Amino acid sequence: MKNIKNEKGFTMIEMMIVLLVISVLLIITIPNITKNQSAINEKGCSAYTKMVQSQVQSYELANNKLPESLDVLVTEEYLNEGETTCPTGETLVLIDGIVTAVRDE
Repeated sequence: MKNIKNEKGFTMIEMMIVLLVISVLLIITIPNITKNQSAINEKGCSAYTKMVQSQVQSYELANNKLPESLDVLVTEEYLNEGETTCPTGETLVLIDGIVTAVRDE
């Protein structure tokens, strides 16, 4: 039998240092993510509103008229069922061809 004298691997100290560095990075990043969550959601709602607005324009190009409401876009399959609200819970409304997000009171 051969004795292996030169085993390579990480020591316990090296592993603990790596875990310490990862922990410090997590402690720094998690509060920043939670603090900016509302800004992230607001930008997501803005982008979603623009996407629905592009579907309104697509409907207008195909039918030579604006849709009366967002329900028309759902029935004509320009939008899926339930896609008339933002991820933040705001309801999207269509007024004179412009899509806007309205907070439910």
